[in-house]
Amino acid sequence: MIRSKSVQVAALLAVLVVLNQGLYTVSETEQVILTQFGEPVGEPVVEPGLHVKVPFIQRPNYFEKRFLEWDGSPNQVPTRDKRFIWVDTYARWRITDPLLFFQRLRDERGAQSRLDDILDGETRNAVARHDLIELVRSTNRDPDDVQLESDEEAVILESIERGRQEITRAILETASGRTADLGIELLDLRLKRINYVEEVQQDVFARMIAERQRIAEQFRSEGQGESARIHGERERELAQIQSEAYRQAQELRGQADAEATRIYADSYSRDASFYAFTKSLETYEQTMDPETYFILGTDSELLQFLESTR
Repeated sequence: MIRSKSVQVAALLAVLVVLNQGLYTVSETEQVILTQFGEPVGEPVVEPGLHVKVPFIQRPNYFEKRFLEWDGSPNQVPTRDKRFIWVDTYARWRITDPLLFFQRLRDERGAQSRLDDILDGETRNAVARHDLIELVRSTNRDPDDVQLESDEEAVILESIERGRQEITRAILETASGRTADLGIELLDLRLKRINYVEEVQQDVFARMIAERQRIAEQFRSEGQGESARIHGERERELAQIQSEAYRQAQELRGQADAEATRIYADSYSRDASFYAFTKSLETYEQTMDPETYFILGTDSELLQFLESTR
């Protein structure tokens, strides 16, 4: 009896193991290739749900249905106009034929390695066939919409034939032709970053600094010229005002002297002795002080009003 139960339990465990090895599940985001002794068998399983396989012999290989990411490594590439730049790209792809994908690449790691060769190579070829300006711009600009700080910056208005978007589209088309027989569909490719190499970058920065310094010097020179003009106008206006004031002062002084002379002359004509007397008093006031000594003769005209009471 005990032996019979042991046989039943063993049989049940064997059935469970066989069922476990004979069933597998596929999610909505997966697709499966069954392999038997390492070789694919049957058609790809793309429908989600529970599926049956031969136990212990067949093995499911799962692949993504969703979009996958490829992120390239930055590469130093020369452009057609001999500018060395760093180019960093990324792309989106998906597995469209899992059987072909498995036969050619086996897994996603192999796919990433193969995409490195294809996309990096096509990107390098495209960059080498175009000038730098074609890689950084997508459209031609209207000169009326751009304000230039100097004549040297007119280079940004050079016309382009293709532009960045068209170049990336051409890279995508060329690379898609090479990935079609790998069971891969390339969905999109973009130039994530373009930058000068370190040596050229320093030269560009130095050139930018020099250009900005030149513009600053130009503004500073214009400011100094304007300051000199304003200062000159101020000096000219000040000299004009002072000249006009001096002229008016001289006119007033002349008028005052004329009036004084007229008054003196009128006084002299009325009483010449009184005029002489007042002028002598002015002379006394201007020449005599407590510390001054005079030695005069008795016939000196300077003493006539000191000796006489009139």
